[in-house]
Amino acid sequence: MTTPAAADEFHVYDTTLRDGAQQEGLALSVADKIAIAQHLDDLGVGFIEGGWPGAVPKDTEFFERARTELHLRHATFAAFGATCKPGSQAADDAQVAALRESGATVVTLVAKSHDAHVERALRTTLDENLRMVADTVQHLREHGQRVFLDTEHFFDGYRANRAYALEVVRVAAEAGADVVALCDTNGGTLPRELQDIVRDVLETTGARLGIHAHNDGGCAVANSIAAVEAGCTHVQGTINGYGERTGNADLLAVVANLELKRGMRLLPPGRLAESYRIAHAIAEVTNVPPSTRQPYVGVSAFAHKAGLHASAIKVDPDLYQHTDPALVGNDMRMLVSEMAGRASVELKGRELGFDLGNDRDLVSRVTDRVKEMEARGYTFEAADASFELLLTEEVSGARASFFDVESWRVITESRADGEAVSEATVKLVAGGDREIVTGEGNGPVNALDHALRTAIERAYPVVNKFDLRDYKVRILDQGHGTDAVIRVLIETADGEGSWVTVGVGHNIVEASWEALVDGVTYGLLRHKEVVR
Repeated sequence: MTTPAAADEFHVYDTTLRDGAQQEGLALSVADKIAIAQHLDDLGVGFIEGGWPGAVPKDTEFFERARTELHLRHATFAAFGATCKPGSQAADDAQVAALRESGATVVTLVAKSHDAHVERALRTTLDENLRMVADTVQHLREHGQRVFLDTEHFFDGYRANRAYALEVVRVAAEAGADVVALCDTNGGTLPRELQDIVRDVLETTGARLGIHAHNDGGCAVANSIAAVEAGCTHVQGTINGYGERTGNADLLAVVANLELKRGMRLLPPGRLAESYRIAHAIAEVTNVPPSTRQPYVGVSAFAHKAGLHASAIKVDPDLYQHTDPALVGNDMRMLVSEMAGRASVELKGRELGFDLGNDRDLVSRVTDRVKEMEARGYTFEAADASFELLLTEEVSGARASFFDVESWRVITESRADGEAVSEATVKLVAGGDREIVTGEGNGPVNALDHALRTAIERAYPVVNKFDLRDYKVRILDQGHGTDAVIRVLIETADGEGSWVTVGVGHNIVEASWEALVDGVTYGLLRHKEVVR
């Protein structure tokens, strides 16, 4: 495929703010939508579907605020809405008026293209539906707006009544729709069939076509690419594949595949390399944790665990990677586990800034220690910070230490009002001073965290930046009841990044304390210039 000569020759159309927001558990405020829109513009998408003004109050407010609060460099806003109602004229329809007055230069209309939906959902005739499409498209065009048309349930409609589905496309194009997007609304079409249908629609109608794919069959990305290869020049999707049920096509995966595997230039120069950052920035806004296994931008997308892989990667990273992770702003990661060989440890050390290539004994010691500790329940692939502390200890011959703990204890009291409060006492020496501190919390780990950081804050004020972000517990030997071995993973953040540490023991509080101490120690090591 050739690189488009002009931006309008191929559309990257994002519908995160509208279709993506229909995902279960995802609720976006107007401020959230504005923040996401800014990220989308930074990515360089061509169109941002802002929502349905007139039908959804938040979307109406979004378009009003976006006019003054957002100054887009790359994208154009599209307002989403439906054709006029059966029996009415577009000029008199209140919903159409809201689209017309939204301030958006582009309107994306949704229309029925499946005969059963026209008759049973809209409760009108097939001819009236065609009139509604033509009237609404023409009306908006007459008022200076560009119109895209989404043909809802198109592929199901094509199977049921090919002639009618094609007629909806033809009528929309003749009325002035710039693009007719074929929607696999139920997400059940497979790539080869979808590609054949797209080619037939192109040959029969001559309309400019787009694709809007859902992921119910796990084929949304593949279907989007198949549609483009069949002739679609407009692709719709959402960041991180957000959307109802199983989601929409992951727009970042679609664009990365087309740019890196098909040689198409879809985003402005340099923008594809922002994919990882923007995917995770938007995930922070939505408060939906990103999938670690997400193609291209997941933290595990270029993570390697097996020792056999590591040996090959040491020779040439491309032997076990389908593309250079830097092209999408990601990075290769080596996971150290019981499957690790010498090459895994050596490469992980290099990733962390340690050159272990000339010390075979050191690499062997670290490898053996990792395997022995993982046999006892530790995990280092999920706790990079704990591995770095281990590696630092083996390299220097001493454990990184900024304070010496004398003792700690924690009690939990159930009060008369039914509230349970935990109190922890920590005794330690930090910066040459002995500290005895008591901290309260809503649980034993929370109380220990407060007490530990309070005890060392005079010696190391930077600890006030640290925040316990996540806490995970797993029972490793089920069937042993309360005597089971417990593994605790704690994520700590400092406003600039985050790290994970691990603790293991028969006592959940003991395992948590180990992970807490490692988390604070690693944080101080990160800020060693400050704590000296």
